[in-house]
Formats: sequence, C-alpha cells, structure tokens
Amino acid sequence: MSIRYLTAKLAQQIDEELMNSAGAFSLDQLMELAGLACAQTLAKVYSKEKYPRVLVCCGPGNQGGDGLVAARHLGMFGYEPTIYMPKPGSKDIYKRLQKQCDNMKIKTMPPDAPLDSFRSTLSSTDVILDAIFGFSFKGPVRAPFDAVLPLISSAGKPIVSVDIPSGWDVEKGNEAGVGIVPDVLVSLTAPKEGVRSFTGRHFLGGRFVPKAMEEKFELNLPEYPGFDQIVELPQTEGTQKL
Repeated sequence: MSIRYLTAKLAQQIDEELMNSAGAFSLDQLMELAGLACAQTLAKVYSKEKYPRVLVCCGPGNQGGDGLVAARHLGMFGYEPTIYMPKPGSKDIYKRLQKQCDNMKIKTMPPDAPLDSFRSTLSSTDVILDAIFGFSFKGPVRAPFDAVLPLISSAGKPIVSVDIPSGWDVEKGNEAGVGIVPDVLVSLTAPKEGVRSFTGRHFLGGRFVPKAMEEKFELNLPEYPGFDQIVELPQTEGTQKL
C-alpha cells in the first residue's frame, strides 16, 4: 500500500499522541531524532567535500529547534554550518539547543544583522537548510520573514527543506506562490498533503514512529534501510488522503 499523506489535523494529532502517555516521547527526543534525520539527508545529497558551508535558517518554533539540532550534527559530520535566526525562539528548549551549538563553536549570525549581511552570507554558502516554518504555518508571511524568504529563494543555492518548505500551507502547498521551492525535502513522521506536488528529491525522516501508531493511523511507512534515519521516497509514489 502507498504511504499516507497527512492533513494538518491529523499531523497535529499524531504529534500530540507521540508526546502524551500513549507515545511517551519527550519533545527533546523527537527534535533530536528529527534534526539528525535532516542532517543525514543533507549529507547524503550534498557531500561535505563539495558543499562544506551550510547556512541553517531557523524559525522560532519547533521547526527551528529541528534546524538547530541538524546544525550541531552537521558540525559533527565535518561541515561548516552557520546559523541564521531572524527571530530566535524564546522557549527554554530552544535556548538550550542554541547553547549546544555555541559549545560546538558553530557560528550564529546576530538576529538583528542587516539584510546586506545576510545576502553576503548567502553568497558564500554552498547549501541552505530551510527550517523556518513547519506544518502549523498559516499565511501571510510576516516580518522579518517576508524579507528573508525571497532572498533565500533568489540566492541560487541548493535548498533542503525540513518537513514542509517554508511559506507553504500544510494542505494547499505553495498556492500563494510565496514559499521556498527546495531541491530536497525531508518529511518528518509522514509527508503532508501540501507537498504532493513537490518534484525534487523527497526523503522521509521518521524512524521514531511506534509500530502501534503506524498501524492505528494506517500510515503505510516504508522500511528504513540498515541503520539509516532516512529513506528516499520515489517521485512516482502513489498517495492517499487521510
């Protein structure tokens, strides 16, 4: 059977069940596993020999937390990540993840850095990891991100997006035409309705979904190879709406 693509409501329900008494995961655990999957995806497609400099763009929510975890792992993999947070998250978990990156001596741009500085960093990077907005995003894109997204899109650099490209609606996709169009997408847990039209390389990074939950929601997840945290989805994958 084909993998299921998730509506916003169901994606939220699965997230909640993963972290309640049924799933028994903590947010820290899920972010660590998701961020590792994102880092592994980027490393699989873009080798550190050819693409050593990675600009990790993080939003203020859980998506940004995944990005910070990915930045730390990319540093451990031998890449040279730089973190850009136009609006840093205020929660304790976000601050701890940022501190972990600081301890790895990973460069973080000041959040109030002028756009010219961001443009300069974009021009000198090799690949971008987009971890700005997640599946809970609702438009329109507001400041400061309304200036950041177009610069990322026009930079002409390879882009890897986390879970759903920033600026896309979780169900309607890039209907408004303001979202980032990445070359690579790593869906977390299961792909979302809005990325059905995505035509780049598509990976799944959800090797934490319990068998009981996979069966309950009839997710029909593919087998992960060996000890990898990711599995590539074929572009011709048939889909069902849940």
